[in-house]
Amino acid sequence: MRNRTFQVSGNIVDVVNSRIFKGTIFVENGKIVDIVPDSVPDHSSGPVIMPGFIDSHVHIESSLLVPTEFARLVVSHGTVASVSDPHEIANVLGLEGVRYMVEVGKKSPFKFYFGAPSCVPATTFETAGATVNSDDIDKLLSSDDIKYLGEMMNYPGVIYDDNEVIKKLESARRHNKPIDGHAPLLSGNDLKKYYTAGITTDHECSKLDEAREKINLGMKIQIREGSAAKNFNTLIEIIKEHPENVMFCTDDAHPHELINGHINILVKKSIDLGYNILDVIKAATITPKLHYNLEVGMLQKNDPADFIIVDNFKDFNVLKTYINGELVAENGKSLLPKISVDTINNFVAEQITANDFRVEDKGNDINIIGVIEGELLTEKLVGRAKSVDNNLVSDVENDILKIAVVNRYENKKTAVGFIKNFGLKRGALASSVAHDSHNIVVIGCDDESMAMATNMIIENKGGFAVYGNDIKTCLPLPVAGIMTNDDAFKVASDYLKIKNLAKSLGSPLSDPFMTMGFMALLVIPKLKLSDKGLFDCEKFELIHKV
Repeated sequence: MRNRTFQVSGNIVDVVNSRIFKGTIFVENGKIVDIVPDSVPDHSSGPVIMPGFIDSHVHIESSLLVPTEFARLVVSHGTVASVSDPHEIANVLGLEGVRYMVEVGKKSPFKFYFGAPSCVPATTFETAGATVNSDDIDKLLSSDDIKYLGEMMNYPGVIYDDNEVIKKLESARRHNKPIDGHAPLLSGNDLKKYYTAGITTDHECSKLDEAREKINLGMKIQIREGSAAKNFNTLIEIIKEHPENVMFCTDDAHPHELINGHINILVKKSIDLGYNILDVIKAATITPKLHYNLEVGMLQKNDPADFIIVDNFKDFNVLKTYINGELVAENGKSLLPKISVDTINNFVAEQITANDFRVEDKGNDINIIGVIEGELLTEKLVGRAKSVDNNLVSDVENDILKIAVVNRYENKKTAVGFIKNFGLKRGALASSVAHDSHNIVVIGCDDESMAMATNMIIENKGGFAVYGNDIKTCLPLPVAGIMTNDDAFKVASDYLKIKNLAKSLGSPLSDPFMTMGFMALLVIPKLKLSDKGLFDCEKFELIHKV
């Protein structure tokens, strides 16, 4: 960063002291050295200066981008920092993956704050590429680079006193670092025990009463608006009732959406809906800063010069973004250069055939995963599958399709199930972005197409693949099979193209790949599929093993 002195004037949003006033901010060598109010207090016009935004819970990997490229997209929207759980890459590469994210993040002026992923693997009912045990967690939390214990998805482990889970929680408390939560639909005495274990946040609320119950216990609620799960409209009212206990987050956001906006969208929507401006901006800035003890400036004297300038509260166009006094974005354009970074991976799966997806017809009803648009939750359905030559096959007419999870870390038998409401009419889609273990997930209208799509993923050692209707396309993800070190803006364009190709095969879902990627996420009810079989997320058990 170049040492320099400059000043900016406008309407200053002082979130610390809950006021807005006209004044001038003086910056020297990356810090705010003085703030001088105008003699005339009128702030009815002119640009607005406020702290930069913080995404309070995000998996950078879900942007498909390495940290330096993620930063290039979001700084133009006024985001200066993120609370980032490297859970996804840890499931592929363990501690090596966490270290990779931290070191790549340091190459950017953007303020990345990483956590220690608490659940790797997320459950014992799937195959991941690595294990992060309680000793590993303690080592991570002893580092200044690690700010918190990542989301504790194993809530049954908390409730029933699993030894490894308890050790991880104790380690976080010993290092005096916050513990993130993940407890969809958890309530009553189970929720109380979960909270009293020291868990301080939750980003999985899908109902207002659920958020109220958790806040009343003392948890902070992260209102999530990502590419897959969108809870803003349901939860935003809570900011009026408990403004000090609300933060904003994306959790998982794809690059083509990050090009259009980030936390700024949630801030603008909240203000447009009439919520108190200071409450809203606090949720996007000071609350995550204080909760996670982040070194992010709050527009106070002697703070790092991390702030943004917007045109006004109505249009809310971000004109400039500063991090440590460095101008990193201007008029919607990122000024951060592309930085070359290495790739790492863990991918050993070998080519498969259509026969790997064969399911013997035993004449029984089958359990079916029911997709819910815009939710990570699924329904648990029961029905009959179509049978051809004693093989249960996809029933396109009734929208009951085959879904399979192929182990990418070992050459094992493929797990096959059935899914409804995905809507594919021909061909198949495959992806190595399959939370949380990131095996290969594939959904298709016939076994041959499923094999072809899967083999494109194996050939590229990760990516998104579309096969069918004269389409054979793959977007490679060479970094751990879940990210690319390619240019962020190119990746956003490429992803939009392959997403539209996926939709051209008939799926009505807004983002078929994003939805598909959560069908192997066993910690979100009700029914999911892992490489080990069909999983009942409420009973927390395999109901059909491979």
